[in-house]
Amino acid sequence: MTKNRNNGKIPAKWVPILCIPFFFLGTLFINRLWVSTDSNGPLISTHQNNQELQIVSEDCLTKKKRGNDKDVMEEVQRTREVIKSLDKSVSLLQMELAATRSFQAMGNSAGDAEASTFAAQGEGQPRKKVFMVMGINTAFSSRRRRDSVRETWMPQGENLLKLEREKGIVIRFMIGHSVTSNSILDRAIDSEDAQHQDFLRLDHVEGYHELSAKTKIFFSTAVAKWDADFYVKVDDDVHVNLGQLALTLARYLSKPGVYVGCMKSGPVLSQKNVKYHEPEYWKFGEEGNKYFRHATGQIYAISKDLASYISTNQPILHKYANEDVSLGSWFIGLDVQHVDERSMCCGTPPDCEWKAQAGSICVASFDWSCSGICQSVEKIKHVHEKCGEGDDGVWSALL
Repeated sequence: MTKNRNNGKIPAKWVPILCIPFFFLGTLFINRLWVSTDSNGPLISTHQNNQELQIVSEDCLTKKKRGNDKDVMEEVQRTREVIKSLDKSVSLLQMELAATRSFQAMGNSAGDAEASTFAAQGEGQPRKKVFMVMGINTAFSSRRRRDSVRETWMPQGENLLKLEREKGIVIRFMIGHSVTSNSILDRAIDSEDAQHQDFLRLDHVEGYHELSAKTKIFFSTAVAKWDADFYVKVDDDVHVNLGQLALTLARYLSKPGVYVGCMKSGPVLSQKNVKYHEPEYWKFGEEGNKYFRHATGQIYAISKDLASYISTNQPILHKYANEDVSLGSWFIGLDVQHVDERSMCCGTPPDCEWKAQAGSICVASFDWSCSGICQSVEKIKHVHEKCGEGDDGVWSALL
């Protein structure tokens, strides 16, 4: 009985062969029907033709692929992956297009003002090639801090210009402007700049909670003015050995995407009314999580390509509450080399003093408890005497 049942069935391998003549017979029948109908006939026949072809095709495909559900699912999965990849590519292109449009709009509105500023400063020519541009972050109320830096590790007057000419090291105090145009605060900075000529004025409204925005504008402004291998940001209450910093950065001249600093991954503080509170703590997962790897904000350096990336994408780079976190977030997803340079986060004496005596001169010294040198105006000279590289340190550095 079983043998007879099997003999009554058509083998599966004959199904595609039988489908082909039936397909042509159906086509011939439809064509004859098309000729015999009136003016409305072609539309009806076309509809019938499509339906019959679809039925024949689906029947053939169903019989051919019966038992191959696994292959079908794999094909569907591959199709989904391709669609996801295309969606991601489209999203990236849309983001780049939005950034380009925004950047061009900003450039058109600010281009004339920037060009006139450069011309007034005698810097309307192509960007000058230098080794390093250092921006010292400062505020209107920090005149005494600036003077203490000038009296210790930062050259003044002719020596500042000589450092730029001979070593390609540019150092400027970076500061924006007050909310009120041409206020007494702005005029005080203008007067100080006329005396020392060591400021980089930014198109930025000063404010403690605007440090992330100020950082973006500093890099964008510096990139527009100087073609440097490295761009450095440092606070005005940190002691720096310029020669040691230059030698440290020179080791990475041939490497792209370099982000140098004292790397850390501190906790995300969700509690309100605490220092370094992160209002967007929920973006970092569960409470108690840590930030991604980033350099501490007292001092860090980035290579030319990363500074150019910030300048180009400035309009769409998100600003977190803490400036150092913001900078680290801008490099997430990029092929960046995070260099954990511990000589850039030495403590004040006796820590940096012991290291100097052991032949390991620190790049930067500050107190973690104060996020800078505690009472830097009074103490930075002491740090300079105990931990400084000497007056000839930067001049003898072979870059």
